[in-house]
Amino acid sequence: MKSMTIKDTYPVQAINITKDEARFANTQEIIDYLEDKIKSHPVATYIATFDHYTHTKNLPEHAMDEKIIDVKLVVFCFGKELPIPEIASVRPRSIAVVEHKDDFVISFLDAPNPQAHDTMTAWVKGVKKEEN
Repeated sequence: MKSMTIKDTYPVQAINITKDEARFANTQEIIDYLEDKIKSHPVATYIATFDHYTHTKNLPEHAMDEKIIDVKLVVFCFGKELPIPEIASVRPRSIAVVEHKDDFVISFLDAPNPQAHDTMTAWVKGVKKEEN
């Protein structure tokens, strides 16, 4: 995983996984895997899957990197605590899966809760084939 800040504001974790390294063949298979992880988690709640690729392509005026084949986000929430009202503004969470011809870029915004952050990191790393 690589930590980065996008547009000087958004702290993001991202990983680039080649299709040869991946356990899955396409975006939807990765989304299905993540959805299963969310649904089997004792706290997380699956909310939806957003097809960002279709949404963007259908806009009359859009811009998208021509190398992108597909983009979907799985949306979910870990929210078992609301210690301050403002914490709700960083929920729900999402993990984005962007597919190119030869690889996937999977990313998410840093979570304020270290356990949620570590769980999302583990799920994303689980997209890679296990090394022998």
